[in-house]
Amino acid sequence: MKRFFRTFIFVCTLLSVAITASAQQNVTGVVTDDKGDPIVGATVVIEGTTTGTITDFNGVYNLRVETGQTLSISFIGFTTQLIQVGSETTINVQLVSEDIGLDEVVVIGFGEKKKVTVTGSVSTISSEELLKSPTANVTNALAGKISGISAVQNTGQPGADEANLAIRGNQNILTIVDGVERDFTQIDPEEIESISVLKDASATAVYGIRGGNGVLIVTTKRGEKGRAKISVSSSIGFQQPTMLAEKSNSYTYAMAHNERAANDGTPEENFVFGPEALEAFANGGNLLYPDMDWNEYLFRDKAFQSKTNFTMRGGTDRVRYFVALGYLTQDGLLKNLDPRFDENFTFDRYNYRTNLDIDVTKSTLLKLSLGGRTEVRNQPRAKDAEEGIWKEASWAQPMAGSGIVDGKWVTTSADNVSIEMKDPLNAFYGRGNENETRAVLNMDLDVIQKLDFITRGLKLRLKGSYNTTYTHSKTRSSSPDRYEAIKDPLDPENIVFRKINDEGTLGYNEPDPTKSRNWYVEGGLNYNRKFGFHDVSGLLLYNQRTVYYPSQFTDIPNRTLGMVARVTYNYKTKYLVDFNLGYNGSENFPDGKRFDYFPAVSLGYIITEENFMDNIGVFDYLKLRASYGQVGNDRIGGGRFLYQPDAWNYDAAGYSFGYESDYIDQGALELRIGNPNITWETITQQNIGFDAKFLDARLSTSVDLFHEKREDMLVTRQTVPNYVAAVLPAVNLKERENKGYEVELGWDDNAGGFRYYINANLSFARNKIIYMDEVPQPYAYLERTGKPEGQPFAYISDGFFTEEVNTDMDPNYPNQGYRFPGDVKYKDLNGDGKIDDLDQKAIGYSPNVPEYNFGLNAGFNWKNFDFSMTWSGVANTYRLLPNVLRQPFSGQNRALYDHLYDGRWTQEKADAGAHIEYPRLSLASKDNNYQVSDLYYQDASFVRLKSVELGYTIKSSALKRIGLRNVRVYANGFNLLTFSDFDIYDPESNPGSNGLYPMVKMYNMGVKFNF
Repeated sequence: MKRFFRTFIFVCTLLSVAITASAQQNVTGVVTDDKGDPIVGATVVIEGTTTGTITDFNGVYNLRVETGQTLSISFIGFTTQLIQVGSETTINVQLVSEDIGLDEVVVIGFGEKKKVTVTGSVSTISSEELLKSPTANVTNALAGKISGISAVQNTGQPGADEANLAIRGNQNILTIVDGVERDFTQIDPEEIESISVLKDASATAVYGIRGGNGVLIVTTKRGEKGRAKISVSSSIGFQQPTMLAEKSNSYTYAMAHNERAANDGTPEENFVFGPEALEAFANGGNLLYPDMDWNEYLFRDKAFQSKTNFTMRGGTDRVRYFVALGYLTQDGLLKNLDPRFDENFTFDRYNYRTNLDIDVTKSTLLKLSLGGRTEVRNQPRAKDAEEGIWKEASWAQPMAGSGIVDGKWVTTSADNVSIEMKDPLNAFYGRGNENETRAVLNMDLDVIQKLDFITRGLKLRLKGSYNTTYTHSKTRSSSPDRYEAIKDPLDPENIVFRKINDEGTLGYNEPDPTKSRNWYVEGGLNYNRKFGFHDVSGLLLYNQRTVYYPSQFTDIPNRTLGMVARVTYNYKTKYLVDFNLGYNGSENFPDGKRFDYFPAVSLGYIITEENFMDNIGVFDYLKLRASYGQVGNDRIGGGRFLYQPDAWNYDAAGYSFGYESDYIDQGALELRIGNPNITWETITQQNIGFDAKFLDARLSTSVDLFHEKREDMLVTRQTVPNYVAAVLPAVNLKERENKGYEVELGWDDNAGGFRYYINANLSFARNKIIYMDEVPQPYAYLERTGKPEGQPFAYISDGFFTEEVNTDMDPNYPNQGYRFPGDVKYKDLNGDGKIDDLDQKAIGYSPNVPEYNFGLNAGFNWKNFDFSMTWSGVANTYRLLPNVLRQPFSGQNRALYDHLYDGRWTQEKADAGAHIEYPRLSLASKDNNYQVSDLYYQDASFVRLKSVELGYTIKSSALKRIGLRNVRVYANGFNLLTFSDFDIYDPESNPGSNGLYPMVKMYNMGVKFNF
């Protein structure tokens, strides 16, 4: 293949060089590669001149040279050699190859290209990189690996721990697995060959309406010619919470509660916590006055995870195969307190894949792919299905109960503590469990037929795919006995348990299974031909996807169809141009607007292929890239048939006209207003960049600048009066731009057998709303237009009151009442003398997608040792503290968290000039003190050691005698270190008001046998 490529270089490369006739002798020779094969099209130039030639089909050159002159011999992918000419007339040269990625193949939309000829913005992650992380979900292995993609994980819940992905700040990206739109989050990394991230229009235009937010392509492994290579691996590890919000103990809680009461003027004799309770809490608590650390009580010290894999890869001249089996089991952190049920979070996954490539004839290739998995999830049945278990657990006071005592669930009596108790066990204990089994099956059939009898390089490709998901769930339900600890009425020195609730009956529910399936078909022609110095390729393809049981109008299948066209051309692998076109239809638009074109063009210039670059000596490789194109979007939420006319309910309640009439006229109720003019959302993207390698290709860099403009965005109108009692349609009424940059910088070297590398990447993407349907605002700072999407608006705090202020009769403050020292002051932004909604402005950054994403990957290989680590981080992202973490006692009598108590205002701190973060403890002032403001929007930037791995490979003749090529043992970890100014909970998480399963870190070890 390499020799064929070099022959192509000679045929398709035409160098304009002047051959001088002033030399004293004729020098000839053969230029070969490091394997001894002749190089066709190598450049041989007299240094310092433009005199030169190129090697012929046999690698031979012939040039007249003066004695003492220096020959410069170069070819792309090899280190340039300088040779001074003496009296010899024959000079043979062997070039040494350099790793500049010439032969690396990159998967793109509906095909693949050599990396050297890629002109769009595409990044790739190999299987080797993915496997360095022990995370169960492959999305988390993407964090920090490459530029342009954000992977932020919000929860560590088994089976639900996938990262939120965004490409250049855009969420809802399209994911493709082996050419078909599929979910990839639960595919075993052992099955994956590579992941490509397509970021600009030239790379995504072929996906038309679905490619507007970027495309992620997963390619699974396939067979290779050769003896079977079998690998068996197994690993085991344990997970722990990375960080949990710390609650105050019972004594601190009671003192703070009493302090709040005192601040609000409550007499001491009316405090909830009297001397008896305070003394009990100070001494560690008892059954009447418990002091529970619920984090310690509810969560295990560690939760185990194990993973086992088997893969086999090989093939003959006619048949090549790849087979994979995998099993993953994840245990949860929650303790199982009720032996009747499995109340923990658990996840088991069984993966399988068989990929076959069969050469039916010399011109016909048949590809069969069968992959799938079975996922089994278990979780406790929550008292409130919508809120789950974490919300009530976050409210739990340390004295709410004593947990399970002698097999009994014991809570605190109102006789002892007269506030409503929030025992976390109330959310799930004894209420049963929910179990879900999901089976996913993906089947592909591909036929590739060479049509060389028509013209050389022409191929017919056909593909059919069937995908199905079947989900079965069952729930076991009950309710537990509950007891209260009280003093024995007959002997107050003793404590007895009073039964409050009886155990409920055991229930069982097994609803009808849910199912989904879809078909995908495509057919097209590929053309790839070389004409001398010219390399031309083309693609023309039709595709159609049918999805059954969609979420809306489930009886009507959802269909998308389109055409794809691509033409690529390169001259001498120096000048590159790609034309891409997507033509798509959507069910969401009316006739005449249902189909549209989405074109893109990209250019590339490998400037190091120019002769004049030989004398510069700085670059080993330099490619300039630029692209421009359009993609589209036809979605707004899950809506379908957006063009439908007005909808009415003709069975609405009637109306009686006139006086004393018994006749009621039937009425009609307007439901939804139609929009026959709705059309595509169009996204115009521009990208310029370069790729370069220096210092014998040891130093590499890649830089991209991009700009994106979205027009006719599909939104629902916001400027319609409330009295319009109808559901509003989607309209094309928003514009937004997005721009940024990406930088990758790497060093890869081998020093005396010690190979080491370090690669850094940085991505920045910031959007801005150009136009939106916004109610005119009296002040510019109130406008969302001109701000980034999702940027929060809030009050701006201005310190704390230092003296008592009576605002009862003052309409200039949002919540009337007395303001006392320690209450929050807010800035009057418009200067009208009052604080209201007109005094909110944009602050911070969106909590949804960070503007900055960065990563650092480093490692080494030395003898049989290997080491790697990945650091990832984000910046310019904020978190709004949920209510329970910004209001002491949640504004009522619920949990108190340490940061709110430690950071509160007190007169003593104010007098001492100490740092104060939060207002005084007060229930009376809660409506003022806990407004959404910059006090509670906090910077959630972080840097994290995402993964680290150390391995040792055992190689010996003894292993070979039993059929083993080698054995690798390794230890790795995930989320081990985090550095952030945000220290309340894990900064990567975003729990919201209902809370989430905590983020986890993982320690893991394993062994891999390679046969």
